[in-house]
Amino acid sequence: MGFLDDLKKKAEQAAKMELNHIQRMATPSTLDKQAIQQKVFSALTGRDQTFTFQSLPQTLDEMLQLPEIELTSPFQGAALTVLALCAFASNEQAGVEMLNYLKGPQPLSTYDIQFLRDRFNYMSCVPFSFFEGTSPENDYTPAAPYRLRVFTQPNTQLGGDRVTLFLKSSGADIERPVTLRRKGDQYFLWEQHLLSGIRTPKSADPWA
Repeated sequence: MGFLDDLKKKAEQAAKMELNHIQRMATPSTLDKQAIQQKVFSALTGRDQTFTFQSLPQTLDEMLQLPEIELTSPFQGAALTVLALCAFASNEQAGVEMLNYLKGPQPLSTYDIQFLRDRFNYMSCVPFSFFEGTSPENDYTPAAPYRLRVFTQPNTQLGGDRVTLFLKSSGADIERPVTLRRKGDQYFLWEQHLLSGIRTPKSADPWA
């Protein structure tokens, strides 16, 4: 076992010990329910997650077949938001249906839909830039399997009613936030700021 593997094993063991301690010691008189959930969630999920998809869903029915659709983790909701935006790029109606499902009890407003139209009229490749292997040089064209990483910032509070996570576009220097809101045991899309401009794809850049 290498040095890095040894560190990873020790970190996993420490997380399990922390989880066991929380479950053994936590009572209503020592920690409130939300604090317990926060500590357990952090111990189990870590600070970032990478998702791999063999294909990109083009309809709501296809998205509903993905295991991430359970939405019991905000990371799942953030990843599926990217997939829904990719679908919107080629089929507005399908994209709206997918986003409305991810938004749970509060669907897109007329303003929200018009905003998406405006952003995609400007540059429809933006959501694809969050997948690994994309760049301005290949016009942000991802290849299967489609992988993207959802991560936290140092001050991210996991397990709360609202969780803001981040994704990195291959065409921008600053990470993009997406916020999920908890309802019951699920996390639904609250707001996203993923569609800001990125570097011009090579095929559209007269200076490339």
